[in-house]
Formats: sequence, C-alpha cells, structure tokens
Amino acid sequence: MKSHTTHEIAYLGHVEILTPKLNESMRFFVEILGMEEVKRENESVYLRCWRDWELYSVILTASEYPGIGHTGYRTASPEILEQLAEKLEIAGFGVGWTEGDYGHGKSYQFRGPDGHLQELYYETEKYAAPLELKPFFKNQPQKYMARGVGVKHLDHINFLSSNPPADGDMMEHILGMRLTEQIQTTTGSREAVWYSPNTKSYEVVYTKDATGTKGRFHHIAFEVDSLEEIARAADIFNENGIYIEFAPSKHAINQTYFVYCYEPGGNRIEIASGGYHVLEPEWDVISWNEIERARGQAWGNPTVAAFHTYGTPVIEATEISGH
Repeated sequence: MKSHTTHEIAYLGHVEILTPKLNESMRFFVEILGMEEVKRENESVYLRCWRDWELYSVILTASEYPGIGHTGYRTASPEILEQLAEKLEIAGFGVGWTEGDYGHGKSYQFRGPDGHLQELYYETEKYAAPLELKPFFKNQPQKYMARGVGVKHLDHINFLSSNPPADGDMMEHILGMRLTEQIQTTTGSREAVWYSPNTKSYEVVYTKDATGTKGRFHHIAFEVDSLEEIARAADIFNENGIYIEFAPSKHAINQTYFVYCYEPGGNRIEIASGGYHVLEPEWDVISWNEIERARGQAWGNPTVAAFHTYGTPVIEATEISGH
C-alpha cells in the first residue's frame, strides 16, 4: 500500500483546548511548559511556543468540561483553501465559512465523520517579537526564554475516534495528507492511523476510542530537542504536582521519544522529540498488527491501558485513579 501527499495543507496551525480550570491550565502552559501569552479575549487565551512563526499555536478556552474546541490547518495558498472548501462541502463535511479569528483570515470549518470541529485558513499574521523577546538569531522568531520545559512548537494532534479509518480517509482523499503508519489487525481492521501534510512523519493521528464514544480528544504534543529534555520535563512535572501518565520512553511507531501528562484541566499532553521525515514521493505505508503491538513500545514498555479509554471530555467509567 503506497501513499503520497499533495502538500495542499502546509501544516497544523493551532488547536483550541477547552478547560474547566482556566487559571490553573494557564499556569501549566506558561510557567511549566514555557509558552508565552499573546492575547486574552473573552474566555480565551492565545499562547505561543518560542519557535512559532505564527502568532500562536494554542488557544485555551474556559469550558464546563475539558476537551477540544477546534483545530486549524493552514493551506498552501488561498486558491487551495477555496478548492478544499468546495471538496469538503461536496463530501458533506462542511460547516461553512467564518470571517476568521485573531491572527488569521477567513476560514472554512468542517466536521469529520466522528464530529471533530476543524478549519482551514490561509491568511495569517506572522509573529513580530517585542524588544524584550527579540532573538539574536534572525532565523528564529523569538528569543528562547529557558522557562520550564521550553517547548519549541506544536508537533501533532491525536483525536480519539469511533471510526479511525473513516476520519483518516477524509484526511487522505479530500485534504491530501499522506498515510505514513497504521495499526492494522490480522483481520484487516485499522485501529489507529498517522497522517502528514508535509515531510514530517505525522501531524494528525486518529486512534480508536475503546469506549465507542464519538468526537473526543486524545492529546496534543509539543516538540523539544532531545530525550534528555523529555526527562527534564518529567522532573519538572513531578516538582509541580503534574500527573505523569506515561514516563519517558520511546514509541516504536514513528520512533519518537515521549512523556505524557495531564494538564490541570484534565487534557492529556505529550512532550516529544525525534521521529523522521518522509522524502519518498511514493511512501510504503508501514503497518503494525496486534501481535507486534502487544510487545509494547520500542523498549518493551507496555502501553498504558488508559491510552485506549481516557480522553476528554471524560467518561466517568474511565476516570483514572489518582487523577
């Protein structure tokens, strides 16, 4: 099975995270992850990583329950934005046009088969650092502040889905993303799918929700430079009372290093590094079956059971003891 990308989507731009504890979540993202606050508007706060070229990559919005609001992707051109909007409309996924949000122009919103709200946009405002954040290096947008974990940029998003192949097919056949890896059982069912719009091995993942619930959120990931920085992040989480769900290790799929935690609002967050880039125009999709996955992660660590059941909004039966 071969897969390629049309590069019509440039990259994952931003994710809106819903939190019932806005102030505590703000402290986590700013003081512990090391992000910068860009703007507050109504019940939302816009945040950036120090390597973001756009104004922000995360929006924190106050909500009764944790979860995901919307996810934004930047297209490669304004013409492609119009073309993809038409394709989504014809396919029945369209919600409609918006006048845009803070920092970006008009967007076309849509919902995938499982109901996650997403949008495409092209026009965007590039970040201009104030004097106190101006970098020495002209090829980076902001000074590195060495605060907390010091996350570089938003790396990827993982959606929980009752039907990963259906959501994945929309990403591949309508939006032109490349399927790079997947979990495919010996019976042929696909339990998780990894997609990329560019040369990164993935930016969007759909994982089977074992509860059968539609439209939930698994996690977002932020990149750092090394496994050593991931271990340091775990120490910082411990020092600040942040629940670590999965201690530092290495994924077999995509070969990324990681640590997973829950931010105070209840959403799962990953700190990641490593991985690979795909330059091959006709990529041979890498499949892992349930027997191979039963061996655990790359170094033999068993995958935590909550990965298949815990998501936000939280279903009471899947609450994790101690969280």
